[in-house]
Amino acid sequence: MLSLWPFPVRQPVTEVLEWNTDTLITEAAEQRIALRTVPRSILTVSHLLDASDLSRAAELARAGPLDDWTVPLWHLARPSTVPVDAADITVFVDTGEGAFEAPGQAVIAADGGVAYLVEVSAVLPDWLELAAPAGVTLAHPIVAPVGTGILTRPIEIDRRRQGLGTVTATFTLQTGTDLSASSYATHLGLDVLTDPAVLRQPLAESIAQSVEYIDNGFGPIVIEPVLTHVQRRSTITLIDRGAGRWSRRRWLYSLRGRQRAFWLPTWGRELVLQAAVTSSATSVIIVENMDPGVLIGRHVMFEIVSGPVFCEITNAVYDALGIRLTIAAPGKSIPITTPIHLLTKFRLDTDRIEIEHFAGRTEFAASLIEIPG
Repeated sequence: MLSLWPFPVRQPVTEVLEWNTDTLITEAAEQRIALRTVPRSILTVSHLLDASDLSRAAELARAGPLDDWTVPLWHLARPSTVPVDAADITVFVDTGEGAFEAPGQAVIAADGGVAYLVEVSAVLPDWLELAAPAGVTLAHPIVAPVGTGILTRPIEIDRRRQGLGTVTATFTLQTGTDLSASSYATHLGLDVLTDPAVLRQPLAESIAQSVEYIDNGFGPIVIEPVLTHVQRRSTITLIDRGAGRWSRRRWLYSLRGRQRAFWLPTWGRELVLQAAVTSSATSVIIVENMDPGVLIGRHVMFEIVSGPVFCEITNAVYDALGIRLTIAAPGKSIPITTPIHLLTKFRLDTDRIEIEHFAGRTEFAASLIEIPG
């Protein structure tokens, strides 16, 4: 039986999701092959312990540095809806997000106490059935799934006054579940990230084309393009609470690191309507603020309260009122005050996402890069 790492966790829990994507890039296109469909999860947990638990943690680390461990997934924990009695063979907890498995294991803890391991025989919509009585009585328990992991960094112990100390451990999980799913709206088969980024720092963005500068040292510098398209790079910081944490997690799994693309609105309101649009209209008129030619082939989002509308601009010409854009019929009426944002096709520019799990929210930053097509 695997050893349990039983200590109560301190917030935040740091989780790193790692994929492995082979990216083949040409001048005008790229192909991305996912070599790892389920991400590798690396958890860093910190514990504030008293003298006895500090000694216990040190002895556990000495006894099993090369062993597999049963690791509580505290960042996926849920509160039990009723107290747990030692004789109970059911634990009432929300199991709707698929974090628990049967047959399998889970841990129960309360009030910052150590975790107790239980065997799960069945997972039902609102409760877990146990293979044996819980063996512990807890008034306000939380229930967390577990994973199998190995220690991939040294156990760090920071001793403080009055017998207290901090223990930090990093585990790489050996097991994983494919949670790929998305609840986002789609456009041309790709998700559209319609919730604006919550910024904790200035949004970094750059626009450039990959080139080589040829300098022979005797004359002008010659620029040779490496790619035929201009690339936009951006960094977004996303914060989620409640059920949104699970939706975001499933979406991240569906991206498979750098493999899958998605649409990201600029949220810049670049286009301004000159007149309301009917549901069957195949053209719209906007304020003249740019060359019509640069809009042909671009994709836009009409930010309507009842739900966004996505369209591709197939033609753009000057009009007496501004610029007339040809689009497919939107299927719903669009008021004149509707914000219009350009859509850009992005993918992650990294196979490594670091997520900070707090008690009521998750937060992560991601670097993005525009792709052709």
